[in-house]
Amino acid sequence: MSYYFTFNFPENLNPCSVNDLLRQLLIPRKWRHFLRVERKVLINGSYYHFNQKVSPNDKVELWLDHVESKQHIYPESGKIPEVIYENDNLLIINKPAGQKTHPNLKEANTALNDCATYLGFSPFIVHRLDMLTSGLLLVAKNPAVVPILNRELTAKIFHREYLAVINVNEPIANRGTIDLPIGQDPLDQRKRKVTGTGIKSITHYQIVKYFDNNTALVKLELETGRTHQIRVHLAAIDCPIVGDPLYNPNFKNEQFLHLTAYQISLQKPFTLDKLKVKLPDKNIPLLQN
Repeated sequence: MSYYFTFNFPENLNPCSVNDLLRQLLIPRKWRHFLRVERKVLINGSYYHFNQKVSPNDKVELWLDHVESKQHIYPESGKIPEVIYENDNLLIINKPAGQKTHPNLKEANTALNDCATYLGFSPFIVHRLDMLTSGLLLVAKNPAVVPILNRELTAKIFHREYLAVINVNEPIANRGTIDLPIGQDPLDQRKRKVTGTGIKSITHYQIVKYFDNNTALVKLELETGRTHQIRVHLAAIDCPIVGDPLYNPNFKNEQFLHLTAYQISLQKPFTLDKLKVKLPDKNIPLLQN
């Protein structure tokens, strides 16, 4: 299957070579090779050699004929997700707390099953949210954008920001970084823990405001993406998330996990345009209390 992409080189950028442009677009080396050999990159309707310059307002066209895909088929759930943003390549939904991101075996009630219902075809997974975490989840509509988004994650161009309400059991600085390795908890397969043999994990936090009941609203940004990372890191500094059944010793059954992915920022695949999507406050349960 062939995939076609086109955009105009931005007015505010300096000219660069075709090769440099493809690198800025994070196009994999193998695809750059095919684009060059098969002359499938056109500038203003003509093939440019890779050392030729692309200038502001030039029209860039790309044809990709060598996209590999190991697509998982997700059965439709029959439910429509809450769509926050959509374009030809991307879909961003508001995943409710308590719903899994993707199915195992014959499950059909996850966020990706809902996306399949909405799209009429199976989406491509890019990242995950814990089942108990609500908020913004991005999926790809075609396999050509998946390697680009994966490279954005690796290069930290793709940013995810979260809001949480925490119990402040110990005073902490209003802004800081939690740099503690995370590994499997050998006593509970559901859990992770800070351990010297774990994988490097970094979370940045900023206190937004304090409440009267020794809790606080905190904004968080992931530098790494480990399972339960935010939950483990906040519990490790004695500020567990309100409503966390695994890591907050004061969890009450009627509570929900006060953690929401509220903002995603990235570079739109196959363009140099930036995209920032924010969840409206009315869609954030932890702000409604």
